Amino acid sequence: MNTNIQGKKVAILATHGFEESELTSPRDALKAVGATVEVVSPEAGELQAFKHFEKGQKVAVDKALGQARCEDYDAIVLPGGLFNPDQLRVNADALKFVQAFVKAGKPVAAICHGPWILADTGVLKGRKITSVPTIRKDIENAGATWVDEAVVVDNGIVTSRTPKDLDAFNAKLIEEIGEGRHERRAA
Repeated sequence: MNTNIQGKKVAILATHGFEESELTSPRDALKAVGATVEVVSPEAGELQAFKHFEKGQKVAVDKALGQARCEDYDAIVLPGGLFNPDQLRVNADALKFVQAFVKAGKPVAAICHGPWILADTGVLKGRKITSVPTIRKDIENAGATWVDEAVVVDNGIVTSRTPKDLDAFNAKLIEEIGEGRHERRAA
C-alpha cells in the first residue's frame, strides 16, 4: 500500500448534518500521513456534526465552495450522515465540484449516504459501488452495481457503507491518493 501522500491536498466537501466520524476519521487519518486537509462547504463558519441522531461537535469550514477549485486538490472526500449529502446532492456547485474530480481522474471517496452525491453527478454508470444499504436503489438507478462490502474501489472512486468500515475506507483512500490520477477504462 502506498501511504506516501506528504504534500498532497484533500478537500472534504460537507455541510450541516454530516456524520461526525465520517468527516473526522478520514481527516485525521489523512493528516497523520502528511496530507493537508480542507473542509469545503457552501456554508461559512462552522458546520454542525451529528452522531447518528444526536448533535456532535462543530467543525470549522476552511474554504467556501464558491472559492474552491478541483485544480487545487489531489482528492475529495464526501462524508455521509443523512442531512449532509441530501443537501449537497441538490447543490449545483457541489455537483460540479465533485464531477471535476471524477473527470480529472482524481480520487473521490464517499461513505454511508455520501454516494448519493455521486448518484446525482451522473458518474456512477457502469461502476461498482457500496453505500449504506438504504440508498442501494438510488445507486442502482444511477447505473452502478451495488455490493455489500466494507470498501470498494472502482478506478479511483472509493466507497464504504458505515462508520464501522472507516478503518478500511481510510486505508484505501490513502492508497488511492498515493497512486494519483486514474484513467477510466472503457467498460
